[in-house]
Amino acid sequence: MALSLEDVAHLLATRGVNQYGREAVNQLEHALQCAQWAEKSGETPATVVAALLHDLGHLLAPGGDTAEQDDLHQYMAIPFLRGLLPDAVLEPIRLHVDAKRYLCTMEPGYWETLSPASQHSLVLQGGPFTPKEAMHFAAQPFAQEAIRLRRYDDHAKVPGLVTPPLGYYMGLVQRLVPVPEAVAAAAELAPAAA
Repeated sequence: MALSLEDVAHLLATRGVNQYGREAVNQLEHALQCAQWAEKSGETPATVVAALLHDLGHLLAPGGDTAEQDDLHQYMAIPFLRGLLPDAVLEPIRLHVDAKRYLCTMEPGYWETLSPASQHSLVLQGGPFTPKEAMHFAAQPFAQEAIRLRRYDDHAKVPGLVTPPLGYYMGLVQRLVPVPEAVAAAAELAPAAA
């Protein structure tokens, strides 16, 4: 069953107030900070929305976010968002954990920049990629967006940081929701206003 825009906003506003794993911010603060980083970096609206929603799977996972097992959150939200949002949003979400695994392999010193909670979750998520796995990851569509999203994720853990409100970013999400084909077809058939 697909989520509606209202469902997404409700999840972020209610379950998002829960602590973000072992980090010093809650899920909503992390999502808003990540989206703000993406927007300030000049990302496309799709990548900003991916940054906002990249951890939505934690809010959908049974029992919520846990620091003791990999909840596969990067996959959890995809079926609920498919049909609502384009692949340019969904694929960076799906790939953002693999982006961390990639960066740990390909960028010397990256692992040391991760928060202790991210280092811990990396172990649960399978650890750094092998060089062959890293090459396979980098060849996928939207891998570069996922890598950038991962970097925003790394910075989006600042207690008390002021961000635009959830409603601001939900407006951006709404602009990415495709107009149903029937409505689009009817609009094309309607005579132009004089």
